[in-house]
Amino acid sequence: MSNQDTESLKLFREETRQWLVENCPPGARGEGEIPWGSQKIELQPDTALWLERMADKGWTVPTWPRQYGGADLARAEYMVLLEEMGRIGARSPLTGRGVNYIGPTVLEFGTDEQKAKWLPRFARGEGGWCMGYSEPTAGSDLASLQLRATDAGDYYRLNGMKTWTSDGLYGDWIFCLVRTDPDLPKHEGISLILVNMDQPGVRVRPIRLISGSSPFCETFFEDALADKEDLIGGFNQGWNVGKRLLQYERSVHAGVNTSGTKGQDTEVSLVDVTRQYQQGNERRIIDPGVRDRLLGLEMDSRAYQLTQQRVIAETQARAPALATSILKVTGARLTKEKADLHQQAMGTYGLGWEGESFSSDELAVTRTWLSSRAVSIYGGTSEIQMNIIAKRVLGLPD
Repeated sequence: MSNQDTESLKLFREETRQWLVENCPPGARGEGEIPWGSQKIELQPDTALWLERMADKGWTVPTWPRQYGGADLARAEYMVLLEEMGRIGARSPLTGRGVNYIGPTVLEFGTDEQKAKWLPRFARGEGGWCMGYSEPTAGSDLASLQLRATDAGDYYRLNGMKTWTSDGLYGDWIFCLVRTDPDLPKHEGISLILVNMDQPGVRVRPIRLISGSSPFCETFFEDALADKEDLIGGFNQGWNVGKRLLQYERSVHAGVNTSGTKGQDTEVSLVDVTRQYQQGNERRIIDPGVRDRLLGLEMDSRAYQLTQQRVIAETQARAPALATSILKVTGARLTKEKADLHQQAMGTYGLGWEGESFSSDELAVTRTWLSSRAVSIYGGTSEIQMNIIAKRVLGLPD
């Protein structure tokens, strides 16, 4: 980097720091809600104001072109923005599948008309997006999907279902992989299309999980309509477009997304939790096994964070390719290890399900542990990611 570039970046940092201090409301700092675009959820005043201000600045999607609602920031400027947001504890102004999954996909594969129509809406959080990939008989073998889209003039008529639809109850739109030509080989007769969920032909049913929550749903399409103009990437070209979207998804789960704005990490400090329940004299953690396990997790987590930063800095495309699989597998392992250790450090207080003898935070730990079991499945199962690593990174034979 030249001296001129260094000075320019320094000036950008100073201006960014000042703007964030003056414009980030107190209620958008620290732990709290982060919008994902759903029009069915009313935002708190400071959250809504923060989203509006950042969208006007182009910083909800800072690396996108200005004409589509971004700020056209260079990678170094993007990193500075993230650092300065973290410095004041600013939360992300917007997250979700709009800016993180389908937005970058439209930016890469969409026509000029589709980009002009959809990208500014993604950037402003105007609509909560769901993902229509998995079906009851098409999970890891996604190419076996059967949701049928038939020609209906200016529209496609959709019949079939999707399952494991995250946030289905609150979604406004869903991007779906659909079967547009059943006579072609299964990988070739698929298209990706955008569908309005607020229509009579779309029905959503929650799936209750062992943790007690229902973040996933079954989504039924019964003569639902989708505009032909909203088919992304070309007719029967959905398999390649859908695979690229999965790279964007895995980038998010791996913490190396370079599209949206990431804010402060508000996760509870496991060191503080462990000291609270395990502290002996001189703040020393009593159980040596817990001490060793905590130290190993802290070292692994720090190495993982540094790797994330390096991947973001080195990535020239809008999503890393093979690094996403490596980081997804490692991140899933660390997430499950953290949940395990959190419970172990709390002893019996980490095993409660209900009752006045447990605090709300303690009860949440049990549910978090149960939910963490799925992290190695959603967003790309660890087994499939390891196959990708074996074949495409290590060059091992089938």
